[in-house]
Amino acid sequence: MRNPLSVPRRPHRPHHRPHPEPTRPHPQHPTWPVHPPHPIPIPIPPHGIDQGPHPYVVDIEKATLQNENFRTTLWTGKHLQTTLMKIEVGEDIGLEAHPHVDQFLRIEEGQALVMMGSSADNLTFRQPAFSNFAIFVPAGTWHNLINVGGEPLKLYSIYAPPNHPKGTVHRTKAIAEKMESH
Repeated sequence: MRNPLSVPRRPHRPHHRPHPEPTRPHPQHPTWPVHPPHPIPIPIPPHGIDQGPHPYVVDIEKATLQNENFRTTLWTGKHLQTTLMKIEVGEDIGLEAHPHVDQFLRIEEGQALVMMGSSADNLTFRQPAFSNFAIFVPAGTWHNLINVGGEPLKLYSIYAPPNHPKGTVHRTKAIAEKMESH
């Protein structure tokens, strides 16, 4: 016998359902469907091919997860740059500050300890970050990310304005440090 005070159960619904077949055109582009019936494949460029400053569309999550370099510039424009990064277990990005560059980072896979502060010896902001977390670094702020997980940390970073030369690829952190010291 059913308990009269119990809450009725909702039917199980899957978390992800495919888009229904398009039934109406896109309001601003009548020839475009509202939802494509099948995913549109978007090619990922070979690593080391910076696509900027040309128009470009990419599955950023897929590109980030496929990146096997410490740093790869994906797109460099006049006012913005996107890089893909892979930080090995126990390694870090490296303590740094960009005086005239704001930075946005998004973790696609892994976990990190984020540290920020007003000087290299005063990193008072400390917070863990995980997959799907975004990190905002104001210009002039000292910061570092340490991979504290058990797998490589995969993230992408957006700099405004660009921070690295167009086409930069650093296979490892050691190579990056050597190149940046010159």
